[in-house]
Amino acid sequence: MHGIEQKVIVITGASSGSGEASARLLASKGARVVLGARRTDRLETLAMEIRSAGGIADVLALDVTNLDSMQSFIDFAVQLHGRVDVLINNAGVMPLSKLEALKVDEWNRMIDVNIRGVLHGIAATLPVMQQQRAGQIINIASIGAYAVSPTAAVYCATKYAVRAISEGLRQEVGGDIRVTVIAPGVTESELADSISDEGGRAEMREFRKIAIPASAIARAIAYAVDQPADVDVSELIVRPTASPF
Repeated sequence: MHGIEQKVIVITGASSGSGEASARLLASKGARVVLGARRTDRLETLAMEIRSAGGIADVLALDVTNLDSMQSFIDFAVQLHGRVDVLINNAGVMPLSKLEALKVDEWNRMIDVNIRGVLHGIAATLPVMQQQRAGQIINIASIGAYAVSPTAAVYCATKYAVRAISEGLRQEVGGDIRVTVIAPGVTESELADSISDEGGRAEMREFRKIAIPASAIARAIAYAVDQPADVDVSELIVRPTASPF
């Protein structure tokens, strides 16, 4: 199946930011979107707006850190539509702080959501795509997957991991299944809301002066999805023109 129209696209972390923007854009191009996140009230509102505009959208509560929850989410999409054409592993958290702040619980949360969440998405979706002999897994990394900055050591480590996992997966499944990494630079989103450390908050406030809208990431995702089946857009970095990183 080429293009975007009629593709079944499942999106994690779809209640805000790039996930929400991607859901809106892909649905407007004819995709059947299945949306997962913890905040189901926001998902329901989003789905209602997509349907009002003539799109197809369904929602299910999702905790990406729980494999059973992820499996239920993918099973839900298959029950609805009979297949999964694209998985967008978008859920992520970014509680920045210097290592000396010893915010171990926040380190573990980043590992759980940003790494395990991606692996759970792959574990639940890959068998479906292998059976179909077609599909695309899009993992949302970050500019932090290419460079490390103070307060972001653990966050960057999780995003480097996403790149490594994605490249390993691409090499293993090449031929039928496409694997794409989208690496946003500083983007308008709620990611910074999880920063409890004042130093991390101050640094992010400075970064966000040049933030690009979430719709820019959505367009990059749509570009990767829209390519013919024999074309794999492996990596895309999307950042503000004024970004120093």
